[in-house]
This record gives sequence, structure tokens and C-alpha cells, in this order.
Amino acid sequence: MLDSQTVKAPHAPDGGGYDAAKRTKGRKRHVAVDTDGRLLMVNLTTADIQDAAGAERIIAAVRKRWPWLKHLFADGAYDRGKLMSGAAYRDFVIEIVRKLADQKGFHVLPRRWVVERTFGWMMRWRRLVRDYERRCDVSEAMIRVSLGALLLRRVAHP
Repeated sequence: MLDSQTVKAPHAPDGGGYDAAKRTKGRKRHVAVDTDGRLLMVNLTTADIQDAAGAERIIAAVRKRWPWLKHLFADGAYDRGKLMSGAAYRDFVIEIVRKLADQKGFHVLPRRWVVERTFGWMMRWRRLVRDYERRCDVSEAMIRVSLGALLLRRVAHP
């Protein structure tokens, strides 16, 4: 599953960028998770980068690390021609999970809830609610530490 999350970054150099859709100034976390919600890849950018542009780096990195993966799920923000052709070039199939035509209000969408749950796990760590780090690599390391600790806790206490 692919998705992104915009968080406020008060200490980011140059303010981090402005996400007009969320009306938030900060950084954007582009993540890829497996079907159980475990983190596969993370990419941090300024908030003004579009979702499809941030996902291009994720797709390239996933192909190098896990060459056997073939299928990705994403929301409508990733339905862009350049991203789809790049994914097809790397032998990926990106399935866009859309809302139902007659849907009113909030409904859990199949496959999409997994990545949203992962974002919820990240928000349990107070340091990740906002991006307090000046450098993106330190922020990425904090994301990996938080989800690694969650994974260790689940292995130790099944």
C-alpha cells in the first residue's frame, strides 16, 4: 500500500513547504507498507511535493529491495500517467482503490485501512506527531525506530 501524510515541521529549514490540499506547512511522509501494515519504505519530502512524485522514489527503492513484489494499492492521488508508466516499466501493477459511487460520509475502504492504521501507530509516538527534526534523515530514522519498536513488542508479546 502506498500513501502519504503531511505533518507540521516547525524546525524544518525553509519551513518545509506548503501542502495546499491539507492547508499545512511542513513535511510529507510517503510510505509503502505490506498487507500487515509493516513499513517497507519511507521517503520524506517537503509538503509541496505531490503524492505521485514522492511515490516514484518509493517504487524504485521497493523494486531494488524486494524484487518479487508485483502489486501495489494506492488511493486516487496516485492515478497519474507518469507514475503509472514508471510503475509499469518496473513491472508493478498499481491498483487504485476508490470510494464507492454512492458513498456518503466515512467508510472503511478495502486495503486502504492498513496504511492508515500504520499512520495511527506512528502518531502514538509523541515525537512523530509533528516533525521536530531539522534533517530528513533523522526524521526517517525516528519513524523506523518507532515502527521497529512496535514490531519488537509484537514479537515479544504475541
